[in-house]
Amino acid sequence: MPIDPEGRFFETARPIQVEGGIAVRAKRGKIGDSWWSRRFVDVLEQICDGGRLARGRTYARKGQVMDFALTSGRVTGRVQGSRPQPYEVTIEIAAFDDTQWTRLTEALGSQALYRAALLAGEMPHEIVDVFAAHEAPLFPDRLDIRCSCPDWSVPCKHGSAVLYVLAEAFDDDPFLVLAWRGRARDALLDALRGTAEPTPAVDPLAVEESSLEAHLADFYTPAISLSRLRERPARVTAPPELLLRALEAPQVRVRHIPLVDLLRPAYRDLAAPPPDS
Repeated sequence: MPIDPEGRFFETARPIQVEGGIAVRAKRGKIGDSWWSRRFVDVLEQICDGGRLARGRTYARKGQVMDFALTSGRVTGRVQGSRPQPYEVTIEIAAFDDTQWTRLTEALGSQALYRAALLAGEMPHEIVDVFAAHEAPLFPDRLDIRCSCPDWSVPCKHGSAVLYVLAEAFDDDPFLVLAWRGRARDALLDALRGTAEPTPAVDPLAVEESSLEAHLADFYTPAISLSRLRERPARVTAPPELLLRALEAPQVRVRHIPLVDLLRPAYRDLAAPPPDS
């Protein structure tokens, strides 16, 4: 059994070729096209061994993952190595319970943007903030990865291969991200349809119209005493990212994330009051 300098098992023989295996589409460079799959891959690269991830990418591109299945809190898969018997991989995260999902669904349903996007089959970037606000991070910062191979490095290349196949599966169906956290697509959408319609947001740029004839006599008369103008509260508090909403968004992406989505939290931070000194 080959052992590396750190005492970990590794295979020297070429893996047995798999017919009909699951091969990722990205044959070079980064794996994952959408912002949510890229976010997941970023998490993997932060918490997992880089060498094993690199070997796992090779396995994923060769189609060594024979199959995989996703259920609440768990992903299982079989990966063909150099031995005749495929290795069994299990990857687990903490799934949210019904109470957490009730709060999350109410929060998502109360915002017209999130509700409409999810019902249309899209994953709004701001959904990460909603989950974080409820102390339920959408993307895990810890993975429980187990494999039947002799390599005790976590993850081994077989587990890494399944993770990359999973990342590309997220591209095809963003609701798998939510299903892994414990809420399947149909159950979530049914719950969103059952929530009360969100109150339409007030347009801060809207101006109440009235005819000129109705104001001929008092056209130059202020509606309120000039001495009281400073005391009058604002009708609407404009959101700090109003400019981003009003102008046409540039077709620019940074690591597959729209530039506007990256600028929005920065505008909010700039508008936030300074911390107490």
